[in-house]
Amino acid sequence: MLTKVIVTVSGVLLIAFVNLYFFYSRRKETAASLKEGELQEVKVVVKEGYDPDVIVVKKGIPVRLNFYRDETDDCSDTIVIGDFNIRKPLPAFRTTSIEFLPEKEGEYVFTCGMGMLRGKLIVR
Repeated sequence: MLTKVIVTVSGVLLIAFVNLYFFYSRRKETAASLKEGELQEVKVVVKEGYDPDVIVVKKGIPVRLNFYRDETDDCSDTIVIGDFNIRKPLPAFRTTSIEFLPEKEGEYVFTCGMGMLRGKLIVR
């Protein structure tokens, strides 16, 4: 009887932890650094997700996102930023730069080619 109670309580605690981790964990937000007043730049490491996974940039200033893919997983081999018509392969263990001009404020999602890895670009 005691074993059943311990297993049940452990299961409930594990379920609660998993839900808290996936649905309520804080996302890492990073503001783009301004290079020479003309270009916003952010380095994003791709390894089982994007780090940082929330990027804040200013409207009307060109952006360069430098994606360093630190893995060979098939899921992360492409970056897609649909609202900016960007779809680009990310070779493993290399940095791939993507440049664009954010002209409208808003929140834009970027994903891997399969849509499983997700990040957010916030234009202010």
